[in-house]
Amino acid sequence: MVKQTSRAKPKPARRTVSAGSLPGDHPSPVPPTAIDSARASSSLSTVPPACLADYELLAKQRFSRPAWEYINSASADEHTMRWNLDSLTSIRLRPRIMVDVSTIDMSTTLLGHTLPHPILVAPMSSHMIVHPEAELATVRGAGSASAITVLSTLSNFTVGEIVRAATQPVWFQLYASEDRAGTRDLILRAEAAGCEALCITVDLPWLYARNRETHITHEVPQLPYPNIDFTGGPASTGQRRWGYRKLQWSDIDWVRSFSKLPLLLKGVLNPDDADLAVKAGASGIIVSNHGGRGLDTVPASIDALPAVAEKVAGRIPVLMDGGIRRGTDVLKAIANGATAILLGRPILYGLGIGGADGVQNVIEILRTEFEAAMALTGRTSIAAIDRSVLW
Repeated sequence: MVKQTSRAKPKPARRTVSAGSLPGDHPSPVPPTAIDSARASSSLSTVPPACLADYELLAKQRFSRPAWEYINSASADEHTMRWNLDSLTSIRLRPRIMVDVSTIDMSTTLLGHTLPHPILVAPMSSHMIVHPEAELATVRGAGSASAITVLSTLSNFTVGEIVRAATQPVWFQLYASEDRAGTRDLILRAEAAGCEALCITVDLPWLYARNRETHITHEVPQLPYPNIDFTGGPASTGQRRWGYRKLQWSDIDWVRSFSKLPLLLKGVLNPDDADLAVKAGASGIIVSNHGGRGLDTVPASIDALPAVAEKVAGRIPVLMDGGIRRGTDVLKAIANGATAILLGRPILYGLGIGGADGVQNVIEILRTEFEAAMALTGRTSIAAIDRSVLW
């Protein structure tokens, strides 16, 4: 069980982040669908970003081409990545009126830790590709926004350095390896450094077609990955041992035999697998399709979530990532059975545009929108959110 920590701070005042700049060779923005053509044609250089789509637009303008392509690419024809966004958008909400919403309580409990809101930072590799302080800035920004960060195995600083920079809990995401001794050592180092939970990625034993990523392999800078013993940029295939193809349920028992950390499985879409995860002793599961970077044409995370949550039936927490861009998306995920959500690509947009302040602002924008969405659907607490909030 994750212990209460003295790191928690009072909710900070929201900061205003001005639009920064990064050197890049991608001057012609292609606006996301969330921004209409009139807004996309206006300049964001003199006004602070007002939504996550603003950060995406700025990132499109200012990130280097390999950075943008690596972060925003998915597998094959990228159907699943698009479905993550489209499926959330297609869900309609049922508003309520004449409800006293003067006080909204967004707090929730996850693995024994009380969270002021249900927004976590998803594990993502190679933060240094958009900001020199990489994960150090990410955890500082997440801490200022009172959010847990899930640290990737493929981080550009050591797990110890990142945890020391954090003011909120840090979890560790693991890519399992053929090297049992190395995997055990990495888990124990994360535990000794102060990580409070372990998330094992289980949906990537094999790489599917990463076509866009392949096109920029030769342009990606060589970044350090000090938590593991291989080299190469995020698109490199040389020494990278992508995917542990022998990962089995018995490996969960093996990890639990030496690690005291709560163990979550990341990448569960099939309800039958969710049931097996509970029976194997997992402390939680994360409904995820790897941001569309695993097998293409699997369902959007939000489409898989209800059946998984029904199968789990409250035995362990169910989290979700994939396509979250608005506070209404957070509401829809919780209404469909999620305890909390993890935010991915928008965190890197905020990091690249505004460093730690950008990360904080991205989370706080989403939190503020979520609070408003709760109020406008007549829900004053997380416990009050269920499927009746959906149209």
